[in-house]
Amino acid sequence: MTDRRLTPANGRVAAMHLAGKVEAESYVIGRPMMLSRVVTDLCATPGGPRDRQLLLGASVEVFEDRDGWSFVQSTDGYVGYIPTHDLTEPLPPTHSVVTVATHAYSEEDFRSVAQFALPFGARVTVTNERRKFFETNVGFVPKSHLRALDRPFTDPVTVAQLHFGVPYLWGGNSTRGIDCSGLVAASLTACGIACPADSDMQCEGLGRNFNTALQRGDLMFWKGHVGMMVDADTMIHANAHHMATVYEPIEKAVLRIEAQGDGKVLARKRL
Repeated sequence: MTDRRLTPANGRVAAMHLAGKVEAESYVIGRPMMLSRVVTDLCATPGGPRDRQLLLGASVEVFEDRDGWSFVQSTDGYVGYIPTHDLTEPLPPTHSVVTVATHAYSEEDFRSVAQFALPFGARVTVTNERRKFFETNVGFVPKSHLRALDRPFTDPVTVAQLHFGVPYLWGGNSTRGIDCSGLVAASLTACGIACPADSDMQCEGLGRNFNTALQRGDLMFWKGHVGMMVDADTMIHANAHHMATVYEPIEKAVLRIEAQGDGKVLARKRL
């Protein structure tokens, strides 16, 4: 049985590599495009519920444009629909935002018009370097707020901690709103570690099981939930109980999550 979240096929079209494996009216080669909106929802159906989110500069393959919606697959393999007007021709990004948020200004002056409010992880293309700003494809961004893509973070926990206090948003992937798997994905991706989008995929595909003492960076999985250990006693996670990204003692979290009916810990994974 195929997982529709990872299968670029909708009955009308399917990716060329799926010919003979799934039924479709036609099989096509995906067309590379790039997100031009700061944050956009990746929906299960056109105009339907949000599955995940994509950020400015994200690359996708487009398999179909129909009635204002594009059927796409993102670089992490996730499939869904986004508004066609949120896409543009690809421009290779060079840098990403490494602060909780920043702004892209119309001029090399913090008093000029702020054209875009950019969250952590948004990707831009630097075209020129000024004294305090990088000139990018979306405006002038403070140099200290960007980092070259070939200089990833080295500690996923540090990235997760940048999201402390971010409001909880089901399917969210940005510092405007994030969920448990979005937090893990943002943290690992910023460190150059490939990461699936949803917690069940992360549980299956990340790290190795262990039964020794917990340590910084370990991942804790429940059915439909994931958190990251800051140290042996404290977990950081985005959750609907607190409606935010918070620190929580792991012993308290284990008892609370089970008591609220979400079961016991399914797995402990070490990267």
